[in-house]
Amino acid sequence: MPPKVKITKKMVADGSFEVIRASGHENLNARTIAEYLGCSTQPVLYSFKTVDEIREAAYEIADKYHTEYIVPKDTNENPMLTLGLNYVRFGYEEKNLFRFLFQTNKFGGKDVAALLAGPDLSEIMGIMMAGLKVDLEQAKEMFLSFFCVAHGMASLLANNSMKYDEAQCRKMLENVFFGMIAARKGE
Repeated sequence: MPPKVKITKKMVADGSFEVIRASGHENLNARTIAEYLGCSTQPVLYSFKTVDEIREAAYEIADKYHTEYIVPKDTNENPMLTLGLNYVRFGYEEKNLFRFLFQTNKFGGKDVAALLAGPDLSEIMGIMMAGLKVDLEQAKEMFLSFFCVAHGMASLLANNSMKYDEAQCRKMLENVFFGMIAARKGE
């Protein structure tokens, strides 16, 4: 008799991520995870005490996936504009993950000020400081304005309140970005 397939903690976490990605965080429970993994609910709850713990593990995977998705890979483009477009596109293409990450009070307990002060944006701040010839505080101020517009568009797209038009999104982000540069030069 062949050995039974062992459902690992990683398999449960990865499966939870996929369930959320496909059908939303509202539909995550032991049964939907078990259906995805092709097992009973017992192995799903063996490695985690609660579904909330499973959600936390899925959140870490989703957060890493989001970061990899939005970070610019093509150095020929303006990195800030590319980052913004990737962020907006993520809201459109990964609606369920966007809502899970940013609209469920699971934003790691951070507000926007904490995000700006944290280490996650240090690379982006360095790029902005060098490319725009601004200091760290000016880079943070500019990033905040840019982020708010990109996040607003991504939220509208994730909630089906806006039709996705990449050219229009690019134009709006360019207007904000180059408007900030022009305002900086005018000071």
